[in-house]
Amino acid sequence: MTSPSLTLAVPTVPNSALGPKGWTAVIAAVITVVVLAPVLNLLVPANSVFHLSDYALSLIAKIMCYAICALAMDLIWGYTGILSLGHGLFFALGGYAMGMYLMRQIGRDGSYKSDLPDFMVFLDWKEVPWHWTFSESFIAQMILVVLVPGLLAFVFGFFAFRSRIKGVYFSIITQAMTFAAMLFFFRNETGFGGNNGFTDFKRILGITIAQPSTRMALFVITGLTLIGFYLMARWLVNTKFGRVLQAIRDAENRVMFCGYNPLAYKLAIWTLSAMMCGIAGALYVPQVGIINPSEMSAAAGIEMAIWAAVGGRATLIGPIIGAFFVNGAKSWFTVAFPEFWLYFLGLLFILVTLFLPQGIVGGVKKLLNKNNAEVKA
Repeated sequence: MTSPSLTLAVPTVPNSALGPKGWTAVIAAVITVVVLAPVLNLLVPANSVFHLSDYALSLIAKIMCYAICALAMDLIWGYTGILSLGHGLFFALGGYAMGMYLMRQIGRDGSYKSDLPDFMVFLDWKEVPWHWTFSESFIAQMILVVLVPGLLAFVFGFFAFRSRIKGVYFSIITQAMTFAAMLFFFRNETGFGGNNGFTDFKRILGITIAQPSTRMALFVITGLTLIGFYLMARWLVNTKFGRVLQAIRDAENRVMFCGYNPLAYKLAIWTLSAMMCGIAGALYVPQVGIINPSEMSAAAGIEMAIWAAVGGRATLIGPIIGAFFVNGAKSWFTVAFPEFWLYFLGLLFILVTLFLPQGIVGGVKKLLNKNNAEVKA
């Protein structure tokens, strides 16, 4: 016996608050950045006003990785009503999986001229630990980039959702899990570099990371990944699966009454969002050049929620805009007013909550609707 449709019981939410033109504009903007940024960096002379510096290119790449995380947050919070404050853990796990491979690629170019990573030589280790077994294989580590965050999310989500933990209690548990993982990774004996983490990468797939062509390739791959995840998310929320997720967000008890099992749907989207963050972390590490336990801090998980809230939840476009807006502002404020950045971030979140509860995208939509009403009048 098939489950009854929820289409009449629970109204669906459009996946883009600005309509088809809105999401097309976002795709066009990201494609423009992916194509134009390498040109401005490599072909335009450094003394030209149109030259894009290496720092600016790295910053844009980093924010695109954050935008993937914000998109993952929107799928679970905006569309399913699950607020996670622990997605920084999944981001870091993907980053560490990539970092382990990059550390083995250093080879004997390290400070101690050893086949072991420098931190292992410093700690007088004689061989790599068991969890580094596949670290020399790029394919194996890329599988772990997806598998480790996904498996952890699946196990954690299964027990949490089966126990019907939700709301603020779920948010606190996810943050506690992340904090516990951060303390674990801080320990030198775990084999993850302690508080210093992994850094000083030399090569990826035998190619020097520092050379311009490698940086451009990583930049373009990151942009294409962001576009791919956006298109996947847009398709997903328009399917029956996506409509059930929105119904769970709005009235989970009614969903159960209609014959659906929320556990399977919540677990699926929760695991998918964790894997998205893992991939974002793997793209982040070779471009930023470091991964350490600070990526699992409480602030990291909270910031992901802020990106989604500032941009506009349940819009898909909004979190991407929010990631660029907040991190762009953070980059400027930390240089111009470093001691006031955290105050600005807190004030921004308060102002958005009070005056733009639907985020930037929701505010723009409201303004456009108002202007259209005035024109018609």
